[in-house]
Amino acid sequence: MTVTASTEPAASSSSPQDGGTPEHAPQGGGFRRNLALAVGSVGVVYGDIGTSPLYALKESIHHVAYDGLTRAEVIGVVSLLIWAVIVVVTLKYVVLIMRADNKGEGGTLSLMALAQKAVGRRSLPIFLLGVMGAALFYGDSIITPAISVLSAVEGLKLVTPVFADQWNVILLAIAILIALFFVQSRGTAGVAVFFGPIMVLWFGVLAFLGLIHINDDLGILAAFNPLHAAEFIGNHGIVGLIVLGSVFLAVTGAEALYADMGHFGRFPIRAAWLFFVFPALVLNYLGQGAFVLKNIGDEKSVANPFFLLAPEWGVLPLVILSGVATIIASQAVITGAFSLTQQAVQLGLLPRIEIRHTSETQHGQIYIPQVNRMLALGVIALVLSFKTSSALASAYGIAVTGAMLADTGLFFVVAYHVWKWDRWQVALFGIPFLAVDLIFFGANCLKIPEGAYLPLIFGAVLIVTMWTWVRGTRIVYDKSRRDSVPLPDLVKMLEKSKPVRVAGTAVFLTSDPETAPGALLHNLKHNKVLHKRNIILTIHTADTPRVTDSEKLTVEDLSEDVKRIIVRVGYMESPRVPHFLALARRRGLDFDIMQTSFFLGKRTIKAAASSGMPLWQDNLFIFLSRTAANATDFFHIPTGRVVELGAQVTV
Repeated sequence: MTVTASTEPAASSSSPQDGGTPEHAPQGGGFRRNLALAVGSVGVVYGDIGTSPLYALKESIHHVAYDGLTRAEVIGVVSLLIWAVIVVVTLKYVVLIMRADNKGEGGTLSLMALAQKAVGRRSLPIFLLGVMGAALFYGDSIITPAISVLSAVEGLKLVTPVFADQWNVILLAIAILIALFFVQSRGTAGVAVFFGPIMVLWFGVLAFLGLIHINDDLGILAAFNPLHAAEFIGNHGIVGLIVLGSVFLAVTGAEALYADMGHFGRFPIRAAWLFFVFPALVLNYLGQGAFVLKNIGDEKSVANPFFLLAPEWGVLPLVILSGVATIIASQAVITGAFSLTQQAVQLGLLPRIEIRHTSETQHGQIYIPQVNRMLALGVIALVLSFKTSSALASAYGIAVTGAMLADTGLFFVVAYHVWKWDRWQVALFGIPFLAVDLIFFGANCLKIPEGAYLPLIFGAVLIVTMWTWVRGTRIVYDKSRRDSVPLPDLVKMLEKSKPVRVAGTAVFLTSDPETAPGALLHNLKHNKVLHKRNIILTIHTADTPRVTDSEKLTVEDLSEDVKRIIVRVGYMESPRVPHFLALARRRGLDFDIMQTSFFLGKRTIKAAASSGMPLWQDNLFIFLSRTAANATDFFHIPTGRVVELGAQVTV
């Protein structure tokens, strides 16, 4: 029987009152260290939201520019952009949700694990919210590189007539994207060193370009008054909702603040946002708005205000810099998809998958070939299908709003059960954010006929996949347990029957530490021998991102020659069996790794009419089982010491 990841409650060192202090996030080091972490966070965390000025204002005013823009409309749209950033990013994520850390880690699945642990049982609504948020994040991971790179390359139209032909833009964008996905296998550790300074330069340029153009029309400063945003929505009806769908482009990437909290720590990310990134974005939106007000009758200025903020000689350098910034933004989303997949596998939401570690010194630098290929094909298909960034903007946003809705729902659970807020406090802070999320989600739903159905379909496929895997795994687990022998009973039988002993140590991996491993029973039945030393090894995935070595192992003596080892591994850690055995040796367990054999169960799964799942779901589960990575590779077991014993199971 192979190991199946499972979850179990684990103690957290976080304080329930203040959201906790990230145990694994970088701490201390004074001003210089925090400054370095803040700069690093600018490169990794804010890449996606930092490229929003390329298209957010342009797409927002596009919906009301067809019959001529008015000053009130421009000020209203800019006001919507600014207040969307304030409410969704600053108040919701930076101030509130970032307090909900799971031992220093953030992200939808971390929030789900924290909520499950707080409730004390596996709750279906919490599970569905977590799965929905994770699945929709993958939709965002496909669209972000496509729209970001296309937007940057389209700026070349202002530099040379060669790119007046959109197909030249498409081909260059595809070439950049192929190169981006091709280098993923080499890891991002080396490239990431340059991300921070480049994005610091990018945000500096955003702030500078905005600042020098605010004087074009100081009336744009009225956008700070939220009444202009409210008046715009009130005066434009359904068109106002459509504009809101484009305004949301300004906050895509906000979830990255929370997801990457474990890499940089809460304080550096918050400081970078409040004192640098947020002011730069606001200045740029104000500058673009003032530029449009000054040139309100010029279609060219209204169609592409961002690149026209630069002087004529600066357009090409700005296009190049924006291209680099979009690549960095895409890299951050791709890396996020890798990390999310690793968490999903460890939490038992997806089958085992090949995960390669690309850095010997930096934890979390991973590469997942299957996910990389899936994203690359999806991104290129989107570019070829939609052809322009404006068309892609119609598909963008709905996946992110869905993921943010999931975060808000999980926030209610954490605030009530972990932080022990009163219900009126949860309602006071949670309901306004839920209302904002629902408004943005509804606005983005209007874009479904124009292409927003794609990320929804992709997300739905992933939700069904995760649900099928979890459900099928549970059925297989229950059936195996019904047909199994309790481990204590087997140990007593072995003490009486005294089978033939052979030299060495046998390690049997099993998902259920209370029952005898199938591989052990098959070995006794067919080979009629038992090793002198036997280790029953179970690996549980905890609800925390990492587990310290001192808390990782529980070693029990079931008899003189049978030991049971239960391992708790964090959902962001790799389950390395040799490392676990090395820890066991430090605890006094005596064995020679060179005389150790590892016994794995290899299941052949067949569909059954009365399994508890529809036949199509049975077949999907069987397909997923066949695509799962080899257990030997996944658990990093020495290949020359593995024995696999097969068994048939129906689902």
